[in-house]
Amino acid sequence: MTTIQPSPTDSTTPVATEARHDGRQELLRVAIIGNPNTGKTTLFNALTGLRQRVGNFAGVTVERVEGGFKGPDGRRITVLDLPGSYSLSAGSPDEQVALEVLLHRDADRWTPDVVLVVIDAVHLERNLFLASQVLELGIPVVIALNQFDVAQDEGIAIDVPELIHELGVPIVPTVAKRGEGLDPLKRALITAASLPAPARKFVLPADVEDALAPLKSCLVEAGLTPTAAGMEALRLLSVSKSEPHLVTVPQLQVQIQDAMATLKNRGFTPNRLESEVRYAWIAGVIERTVSRPRTIKQNLSDQIDRIALHRVLGPVIFLVLMAVVFQAVFSWATPLMDGIEVLIGALGGAVGDRMADGDLKSLVVDGVFGGVGSVLVFLPQIAILFAFITLLEHSGYMARAAFLMDRIMRTVGLHGKSFIPMLSGYACAVPGVMATRTIEDPKDRLATIMVVPLMSCSARLPVYTLLIGAFVPATSLIPGLTLQGATMLGMYLLGTVAALAVAAIFKRTLLKGPVRPMILELPPYRLPSAWSLLVSVAQRCQLFLRRAGTVILALSIVLWAMATYPKSAVDASLPAEAQQEQQLEHSVLGQIGHAIEPVVRPLGYDWKIGVSIAASFAAREVFVSTMGTIYGVGSENEAALTEKLVAETNPVTGQRVYTPLVAIGLMVFYVFALMCISTVAVTVREAGGGALGWKWATIQFGYMLVLAYVAAWIVYAGGTALGWGG
Repeated sequence: MTTIQPSPTDSTTPVATEARHDGRQELLRVAIIGNPNTGKTTLFNALTGLRQRVGNFAGVTVERVEGGFKGPDGRRITVLDLPGSYSLSAGSPDEQVALEVLLHRDADRWTPDVVLVVIDAVHLERNLFLASQVLELGIPVVIALNQFDVAQDEGIAIDVPELIHELGVPIVPTVAKRGEGLDPLKRALITAASLPAPARKFVLPADVEDALAPLKSCLVEAGLTPTAAGMEALRLLSVSKSEPHLVTVPQLQVQIQDAMATLKNRGFTPNRLESEVRYAWIAGVIERTVSRPRTIKQNLSDQIDRIALHRVLGPVIFLVLMAVVFQAVFSWATPLMDGIEVLIGALGGAVGDRMADGDLKSLVVDGVFGGVGSVLVFLPQIAILFAFITLLEHSGYMARAAFLMDRIMRTVGLHGKSFIPMLSGYACAVPGVMATRTIEDPKDRLATIMVVPLMSCSARLPVYTLLIGAFVPATSLIPGLTLQGATMLGMYLLGTVAALAVAAIFKRTLLKGPVRPMILELPPYRLPSAWSLLVSVAQRCQLFLRRAGTVILALSIVLWAMATYPKSAVDASLPAEAQQEQQLEHSVLGQIGHAIEPVVRPLGYDWKIGVSIAASFAAREVFVSTMGTIYGVGSENEAALTEKLVAETNPVTGQRVYTPLVAIGLMVFYVFALMCISTVAVTVREAGGGALGWKWATIQFGYMLVLAYVAAWIVYAGGTALGWGG
């Protein structure tokens, strides 16, 4: 049995990092890390508010969120929100990113001056494992003892002064969702920057220290501080797969194998050594600092889970919640959409009235207001969808959804943990693909990446809403649910079922492998912070607006030019709309459309739909702006575009171009087709980069396009055969 003893005070502990000595006295860099479900992101949002920027770590696509605030002393404090990690074991790509930053191996050279470790006060024992690793990195540390109010409500008494004594770093109780403890926390971060960095709080047996000494020396030569090398040497004993830096450091792999062999000869189990020594120390800390009530009553979360996780009621509740979400997307957003439509119409009309007739006016009114405005009107629906997804995630229900889906996911070769990135795909496929980094098994991660884009993302909402609003009546099915809401839910369910079916095919062919058991923490149910919800929704809306103001604007201008030139002679005796149609027929866009038409005609589409589909390969929502540009709705936006689509007829046959059957087939096409350059790019990088990444991205794009075409053809041909084509 290994004996762990407290370490003596070490006055020679290395102080801080090189970043603290480069003359940047006005900037303090703080990296925030913690286990999932500790309220880390809520605390980050509370500290930084909306003063954040989102990007990616260099060389990887894990989302990088930075924010900042001004400290009590006037100093500028920059905060980097590291991915949630249970430890620094680097078992997943997310944990690998956190380790790279904390060991100063980040490609961006983002070197923290202070590390803020967020700990769940209710689950102190489990959270202290990560904290104990961070304490050994040679960087000043502050601990936020978050959800302190929940611990008190459950009768858990934590002796904070004694805990400070045990860990040797500032500890601040916080309630992030209510903003409690923020001021003391900010002061602690500034104070910690001038304190000596902490060191290991326990002593390893002499035999272990001797066995690890050569490995530690090798790591110090590779650039780590002595304290960080001690942590890394102990961690590497349990590493089961190669990491990038193991290849670049000469003799490191040899030293790891030698250390493991020596420890085995001395009676230790190397891959369990770190967890044994850390948890032995943690047990002593908990015994001296925490007292719990003798009788543990069933908490509210357990009582709710008896219903929410029921084998029958659980899936029904999940389905009802999804129906509420999609019905709300229609009913709640309507007043806001009408308001935006009136505002855009007024702005477009005011600008158009002050311009002389001609191409410039057409560009502004039809190209800019008609293209971008037709997409901006859907912002309320996207905001509502993001709000619901964020609410489900922050409340703790998202983990339950993954648990409920585990039984279904296992039948297709995955486990419930893969469903979390798929649920994220409802908002956007890009973060959904990036969220697969929490999946340890490479084949499971790749299979999930390949199907995430099948989940209907928010970019499909403008397409669904336009077509459902025009061709699906708002007939009430049951109280609170209309045929429109049910159709929207049907599109999302279709994508989800297809994703599961395709995942089963991949896991039985190209990515065949065993089904691994799922280990998933179910966080307690919480009422999310209104501010945190606002920040999350605002960030996503900003990204949507940025795309509307860049990609969609640029494409709208290009499409307007293609629809306007070259100029051709038109019959002046015809009505204005007929003249516009004649000009459009002979334009570059019209010529391209007629070339595409034979390909899309079997699906019931005309050349205008074909052009809009082709344009939306950049981004799905461009379909709506392209239709707005083609039909020249100007600033009148959705209502006018809907009227145009409903009234559109084939000039030869006189039949309506758009019917409910065509609309359903078009929505089915967009359920399956991968119309998003950003998703292709992130798949390339997440699937391995280079030729390997492009191989998987090509397979993904190809199978989704074929699936979309075949499914849309089946809908149109089958519906026509049944007499539903009118």
